[in-house]
Amino acid sequence: MASEHAEPKQKQSLMDKAKGFVADKIAHIPKPEASLDSVSFKSMSRECITLHSNVNISNPYDHRLPICEVTYTLKCAGKVVASGTMPDPGWIAASDSTKLEIPAKVPYDFLVSIVKDVGRDWDIDYELQVGLTVDLPIIGNFTIPLSTSGEFKLPTIKDMLFGKGETETNSA
Repeated sequence: MASEHAEPKQKQSLMDKAKGFVADKIAHIPKPEASLDSVSFKSMSRECITLHSNVNISNPYDHRLPICEVTYTLKCAGKVVASGTMPDPGWIAASDSTKLEIPAKVPYDFLVSIVKDVGRDWDIDYELQVGLTVDLPIIGNFTIPLSTSGEFKLPTIKDMLFGKGETETNSA
């Protein structure tokens, strides 16, 4: 009977070794790398302002890789301003880098609600969190978490009336 109890422990130990071996091999498989640019002002309309950031993705493989989805959450003054999912946004070029734009539309009524946090210089602190999910050979779906924070300038009334273009941005 003592040998019956010893066998499950031995099998568990063998299973743990197998899991460790597979995890170690997967950890050394080349994976795409990505970086996230700071958030900047892109445009404005009668309904909202559009902010954007770019994800720069490098592919170590000699064949293109599908991007399954991109999820994002933009927070300003500690509040969620915009969030969403971009399903199937395209491909990462083979043995190259690909730039992917993430636009975020922020309604004016939200901006009015945080006007007390803006101050005289029209700067708003932000945090952008992005999850980039790529389909890797053998591994399957692999999510690369990215984030950036800093501040950007809101367009002033003068900018809205006279159509000023890009405003300054800072990244932390």
